[in-house]
Amino acid sequence: MTDRVSGTDNGNHPSIPSAKPSDFMSFLMAILREPLTHFLVLGSLLFAIYAYSKRDTNAGSERLVVSAGKVEHLASIFTRTWQRPPNATELKGLVDDYVREEIAYREGLKLGLDQDDTIIRRRIRQKMDFIADDLTSEVEPTEEDLASFLASNRNAYLADSKLSFKQVFLDPERHVEDLDRTAVELLNALRSESADPQELGDRTLLEHQFRELPRREVAGIFGDSFAEKLNTAPVQQWTGPIASAYGIHLVFIEERIDGRAPTLDEVRPLVRRDWEQKRRAELAENFYQGLLRKYKVAIEWPEPVTEKP
Repeated sequence: MTDRVSGTDNGNHPSIPSAKPSDFMSFLMAILREPLTHFLVLGSLLFAIYAYSKRDTNAGSERLVVSAGKVEHLASIFTRTWQRPPNATELKGLVDDYVREEIAYREGLKLGLDQDDTIIRRRIRQKMDFIADDLTSEVEPTEEDLASFLASNRNAYLADSKLSFKQVFLDPERHVEDLDRTAVELLNALRSESADPQELGDRTLLEHQFRELPRREVAGIFGDSFAEKLNTAPVQQWTGPIASAYGIHLVFIEERIDGRAPTLDEVRPLVRRDWEQKRRAELAENFYQGLLRKYKVAIEWPEPVTEKP
């Protein structure tokens, strides 16, 4: 057992002195008198003052200017919407709302809220496409440009052939067993001119006679196959039977006006429209390729998924 009076234990070893309040206070006062302590306290105080003043001076340091042109733009949008100019209170509200929107937009960008947002990405791409389109809006074709474009795409502007013809209709559902025989008998009667075509055949809502009908309209009414066969059928002679989307027809072609290549003056608006569309597409692609050259694109294709046996 330790002998607290003598400061030694029974083993004759020196004991640890007990701590006294007076000794702790003496130690603390000694530390406070040290120059290093003064330096640390003063440095911490200066740092706190600096941080506080820096926070105050940074407040409102980012500049947001609402120009007169922007105010006029906001007012013009209001005027187009409400059919009257805004009053002073309404105009201030428009400007305040714009400031709120702009601040939210800037802070959202700082937080990265624009990242991985499909709607925002598509909207930005759309605006880039608008920029590319604006770059091509001032392009004006010359007479040589239009003539060359027409020569290179002449088939697209061929005047459609026109057909004038009569037709006698046979409904396959009414002649399930004798359709071919009935068609031959009618064709012979028509060729002999012994019967009135309008009195022959089955009743239908189709016209009996068509005058100068463009080929594309013939195809629209009767089908492409019917129109194609009429292009090669003999003129001034009953022929058939020719199948259509409705049934069977015996046809008499009165006149066929073949298509022809138009002059530039005849199709100028169409040629100009198509030339401008093609030119805009080319310039937009060139614009994109110019942007693409700024990047090194690396595509990490996923491993193909193999089906388990």
